[in-house]
Amino acid sequence: MKKDYYEILGVSKTATKEELKKAFHKLAHAHHPDKGGDAEKFKEINEAYQTLSDDSKRAQYDRFGSAGPGGYSQAGGNPFEGFDFNDFAGGFSGGSFDFGGMGDIFSEFFGGKGGKKRGDDLSASVKISFKESVFGTEKTIYIKHLQTCEICTGSGAAKGTIWKTCSTCSGSGRVTQVRKSFIGSFQTVAECSTCEGKGEIPEKKCEACHGAGTQKKEEEITLRTEGGVDDGAVLKVAHKGNAIKGGIPGDLYIRLEVEKDKVWKREGMDIVSTLSIPFSKAVLGGEVVLDVLEKEEKVKIKEGSISGSEIVLKGLGVHRGSKKGNAVVIIHIETPQKLSKKARELLEELQKEGI
Repeated sequence: MKKDYYEILGVSKTATKEELKKAFHKLAHAHHPDKGGDAEKFKEINEAYQTLSDDSKRAQYDRFGSAGPGGYSQAGGNPFEGFDFNDFAGGFSGGSFDFGGMGDIFSEFFGGKGGKKRGDDLSASVKISFKESVFGTEKTIYIKHLQTCEICTGSGAAKGTIWKTCSTCSGSGRVTQVRKSFIGSFQTVAECSTCEGKGEIPEKKCEACHGAGTQKKEEEITLRTEGGVDDGAVLKVAHKGNAIKGGIPGDLYIRLEVEKDKVWKREGMDIVSTLSIPFSKAVLGGEVVLDVLEKEEKVKIKEGSISGSEIVLKGLGVHRGSKKGNAVVIIHIETPQKLSKKARELLEELQKEGI
């Protein structure tokens, strides 16, 4: 029975190559056996794509329902039979084979990685005070991580040593491997682990790093934060993770832990506090001295203040660039629990006055 490749990929019979490619990539990831998918379904998806992505095979399929002798529509056929993965690893360009984004799929199969090697990322936590979170701060921290060896500058070789051709890869920096999977055997090319892709190895290793090219050392790092950072915020310090031989260092991620203040709390760009005052001061008004993040400020209480009323101290809140929030003081009138004889007599007089 003829397989409907268009239905398998979920596209119309007029689908463009780009639409075919997108459909294949989506389905291949969804049915990847390494991710718990169905191996047979994956083979079917791949079979459909390899036929429809090739103009001549697609035309033959549309006409006869088959890609022809040795074509991908024949059940049980290996779509990669006879294909040399040495060409693929070296940058295949001599034929009309369209990988259609399959580089990502092969990377998942065989653990391949593109681009330059990269060291591990590191993480750390740093505590800052509430005041530092409001106004911003600059801190010096010390991180112990792998750094490029200063003696061999990351080469792993002793100074002046002779470099010789790697016997494992014969100087190519790569080794050919044969791997088996659910869709057949594959010939792949990987970086030579002996020379780490260089094709040559030093006769004598660096004594300082023992050939690793890196050493674990403590480094002083200056950390700058702007005003208004939140508790739990993460700062990225580029290239301050672990260094790696023949590659670039990873990054350092620093999580900020903001200590709570006994008096103030953050609300956006403002800092907010509650000020308790006696009934008499609420009625008559007056002044109090308030500690606004280690800075004394005189706060004027208006006559006839009520609980919940706010006093705004402009510019004393979060500092972020040219913007400044405010310090907001919320009035709370205290009700005395115990009264002296004189105080009670005075209040009784006020009560008679209707106050």
